[in-house]
Amino acid sequence: MTSDDGRRFPAPLAAAFAVPFGYDDGRGIDFEPFPAFLSAEDTTDWLRAWTGDPELNGDAFRVFGQDGSGGCAAFWLVRPGQGLAGQPVVFLGSEGEIGVVARDLDDFLWLLAGGVGPWEAATAHEPGRTPRPDEARTAVARRFAPQRERPAAAVIERAAREFPDFDDTIMGLCGGS
Repeated sequence: MTSDDGRRFPAPLAAAFAVPFGYDDGRGIDFEPFPAFLSAEDTTDWLRAWTGDPELNGDAFRVFGQDGSGGCAAFWLVRPGQGLAGQPVVFLGSEGEIGVVARDLDDFLWLLAGGVGPWEAATAHEPGRTPRPDEARTAVARRFAPQRERPAAAVIERAAREFPDFDDTIMGLCGGS
C-alpha cells in the first residue's frame, strides 16, 4: 500500500477510521480500515482475483479496507466530474456478497455512525443482527456531514435505490477471457 500516489484518505474518512473498530463477537462492525488506499497495482490485482478476469484494471475503485474474511470496501468511481467524496461506497465480499452501501462519503459516515459497516450493509438480511450506534463516529459524521444525518437503514436503502444494477454490473465483469 502506498499513500504517495494521491491515495491518502480524505479528512472525514481518516477521522472516522481513527476510532478503533471492534467486532465484539458479531455485535460490532466487522471492518479493518487500511492506513491508505490500496495502490493502483494492488487494486487491479484485487479486482482481477475477485472477478477472475485477468484483463481488468482497478481504475474505477479506491479500496480502503476489508472485513475479517477479506471482502473489500471501496469508492466506486462512476460519477464523472465528481471528486472522491461524491462517489458511492461499495462492498465486494469474499463469499460473493456485493452491494452499494452508501451513495457517497457523507452517507458512509452516517452508516458507520449507525453501527453498520460495509459488510453489514451488504448483508443487511443477516437475521438477528442489531446495529449499535457509535457515539464517536456520530461525532465525526456531525462534524463533517451534519446536513446528511439519517439512520443506517435509510443510507443503505438510498444507495440501493440509486444503483439498482450494481450487482449485475459487477457480475458482468466476472469470468472474463
